[in-house]
Amino acid sequence: MAMTRQNRSNQMARWRPRRTVKLVSHLREGHSIPTASWKREPREDLSRTLEDRWTMLHRHCADPSSHLRLGRLIHRLTHHDPGVQESALAELELATQLIRTGVRVVFLPESQARTADLECHLGCERFFVEVTAMVGSAVRRRVPFRGIVIDEGREEEEDRGVILIHRILARIQQKAKQLADYCDPVVLSISIPRADLQGASLSRRETIRVDLKALAGSVTVLLTRLPHLSAVLLALWDVEPLPSKAGTRLANVDLVERTRHQRTNPRVRLLIQNPCAAVPLNERQADACLETL
Repeated sequence: MAMTRQNRSNQMARWRPRRTVKLVSHLREGHSIPTASWKREPREDLSRTLEDRWTMLHRHCADPSSHLRLGRLIHRLTHHDPGVQESALAELELATQLIRTGVRVVFLPESQARTADLECHLGCERFFVEVTAMVGSAVRRRVPFRGIVIDEGREEEEDRGVILIHRILARIQQKAKQLADYCDPVVLSISIPRADLQGASLSRRETIRVDLKALAGSVTVLLTRLPHLSAVLLALWDVEPLPSKAGTRLANVDLVERTRHQRTNPRVRLLIQNPCAAVPLNERQADACLETL
């Protein structure tokens, strides 16, 4: 009987198919990368940038939890929902950037209880990072923003930047609820990708003009009521910064603005530290976050 069971298990193992994942990822420019089969590591016909990032993370994060999370990251990159795709891409990008600054990164296991995505170590100190992307559904992206007054002569929605700021504040409040139990510094990273994630060229891309100082000030005021959040990282891809009217500058805000021609990077990146944080970032941790800008 034992011999029969052993023969059956060997036969099952012999004929078990090798599972592969077909990967097609939309890059920031809206173009698709060549399809590829992923087994334990990327294939040569995969996009060079995406392959290098995944390989570096797979090599750097040697723990089983990170490897499991990286495997699921592939499925999220191939998901039909643009929000899931962009969230996975933001997670991949930020983890890669943190590793390049000298941070040791561990991908935390997924669970029913909402937790942060990354556990980051610098020396004997650690901090946690939650990564999210703000992407509406396909139907929502086709519907005009509620409450916007459109100047038909100029065909410009001047309040889109204000609505975007309100949505960012709402997302911070939403995510803050799941990060209230940490005793170490916590950073919330939010990526706001381009409105047209599918690369469709039929619809006119609307310019979103944002007052960056108003955005930084609004986030700072909100953070004073969320002491368990140490800082917020913002990456805005498809925005047009408004000219600054005020000469004041918030000491807790660091900003990097790029030209519109640098399409491989966000147009604007901000690090907004919480002046009322219960556990603020130390100097090394803040410098590491600054380097990701």
